[in-house]
Amino acid sequence: MSKVIVLDHPLIQHKIGMIRRKELGSKDFRAMVSEVAMLMCYEATRDLKLQDVEIETPICKTTVKELKGKKLAIVPILRAGLGMVDGMLNMIPSAKVGHIGLYRDPETLDPVEYYCKLPKDCDEREVFVVDPMLATGGSAAAAITLLKEKGVKNIHFMCMIAAPEGVSRMQEEHPDVDLYIAALDDHLNDHGYIVPGLGDAGDRIFGTK
Repeated sequence: MSKVIVLDHPLIQHKIGMIRRKELGSKDFRAMVSEVAMLMCYEATRDLKLQDVEIETPICKTTVKELKGKKLAIVPILRAGLGMVDGMLNMIPSAKVGHIGLYRDPETLDPVEYYCKLPKDCDEREVFVVDPMLATGGSAAAAITLLKEKGVKNIHFMCMIAAPEGVSRMQEEHPDVDLYIAALDDHLNDHGYIVPGLGDAGDRIFGTK
């Protein structure tokens, strides 16, 4: 069964409390989402594997640590996931970025794919799929299924706010993918929105509502 890691660092929790406020405008919301993503990235990469590398300092030769393998890839689920990319790139600027486009059918609430573009060596990287919200879990589960079909094996999922329904679906469909979340909320309402949540993350990031 996948691990569900709630990142309860005080700075993360403080900023999550800020972005929940309905009076927060798009500019500040975007900035805060990016900051939360950066802090979450720091915590979520704690278990990445390292290897020894010999280098030369201005003083002498020595052995240092660096990330093992092909480094990382960040794959946001469009469009709201884009809001988390810059914050993560601040922490890991060498990461490649892919994109998966999914929208939720308003009637069935099922995800519909409309775009997928990944780094050529994505199957050799540690991949972090990012989306601010994990509601029904449909989009996240579909995105991860898509990655697995393309040969990606080392997948992690990162979101800011999750509903229990989404967590359960992810654990059922992808028990090998660890979930990193900043807040586990109460439930979904009749429209599939997380309660108490923060509304539609995409609309708030891009000012489209």
